[in-house]
Amino acid sequence: MNELGEFLRSRRAALEPQQVGLPDDGRLRRVPGLRREELAQLAHVSIDYIVRLEQGRTRRVSRPVLDALADALQLAEDERAYLFTVADVAPTQRITRPAVAPQLRQLLDTMHDVPAMVLSRTTDVLAWNRGATALLTDFEALPSAHRNLIRLTFLDPAFRSLYADWTRSARECVAVLRMEAGRTPGDPALNSLIGELSVHDADFRVWWATHQVRGPRQLAKTYLHPVAGELTLDVQQFTVDTHPEQFLVAYTAAPDSPSYDALRFLLQMAESTPR
Repeated sequence: MNELGEFLRSRRAALEPQQVGLPDDGRLRRVPGLRREELAQLAHVSIDYIVRLEQGRTRRVSRPVLDALADALQLAEDERAYLFTVADVAPTQRITRPAVAPQLRQLLDTMHDVPAMVLSRTTDVLAWNRGATALLTDFEALPSAHRNLIRLTFLDPAFRSLYADWTRSARECVAVLRMEAGRTPGDPALNSLIGELSVHDADFRVWWATHQVRGPRQLAKTYLHPVAGELTLDVQQFTVDTHPEQFLVAYTAAPDSPSYDALRFLLQMAESTPR
């Protein structure tokens, strides 16, 4: 797969000449966006070099050239990071996902007031507490291969119905997955997930083709919970220093808000339910 070339073509197609200060030359454009010669002009490289990059005939790109391409395409911070990732020769070995440390599992169990879980970079759910089960789903009841937040978002109807704005959340999922695919294209589990979602969901196929990318960040999501009702929660993600491939994700509500009261009610019910 020529990930670098596809990404460059998609970003070039998304940018109009007027956005980068180029005049309209009056020529009919067969495809939307910048022409190759216009990108070459903006990045101060040859047209042939752009062609070779987009056709996958070269991947050895210097940092100054990548910076020039990113500037010319007006890439956002996440997109720029993704460009630098896919421009390198990626490893093909299987990516290992280490087990969650016992100390981290213990931390989850002591977070009685906060739904929390440990995720891999591809959102595999590696560990969770009772609050996460109460808020999202019974991960224990799922086959281990199905414990993935992005897979659940697209392919599990009950999980999908939790989102007040499913489209926004699903598109964020695709952007996160595309970012990780550029970082570790040789991961068979990741490629299998992408293939499964591409086969079973038309929206995923369309959004995957746009090459939008996004790294992890703090955000707020609104859930429509069948027991607690509407909750707007801050979703915060923390790196695990001892396991760089894992993240601790926590869901919190603003104090003295209806969502805070609803979350407390939900967590109290979870604590009173026998294990």
